[in-house]
Amino acid sequence: QVQLVESGGGLVQAGGSLRLSCAASGTIIRINGMMWYRQAPGKQRELVAVIRSGGRIDYADFVKGRFTISRNNARNTVYLQMNSLKPEDTAVYYCNIDPPAPHWGQGTQVTVSS
Repeated sequence: QVQLVESGGGLVQAGGSLRLSCAASGTIIRINGMMWYRQAPGKQRELVAVIRSGGRIDYADFVKGRFTISRNNARNTVYLQMNSLKPEDTAVYYCNIDPPAPHWGQGTQVTVSS
């Protein structure tokens, strides 16, 4: 089974930066893609960014130009560098992989104060 562990969240002022990490472990045969999601209170989980094994990267419009996704294939780890943070970026951030892990990780809380 695959386990996902996110880290790096915290409290930051608007305009600040954070770098999230997510490590996938367990029985992993192949990871085609790695992605970040977020879920704000009272809202559905939404896709933030995805990086595929061929190197293609896509971002949600609301983070383009501010967030950067990257991965370390040797460590099965994905990162999310978040700059110019806004209060509306406040959410629990989760990662997942393709093919999907059977369970979500615990996520990491990001809180941006105004």
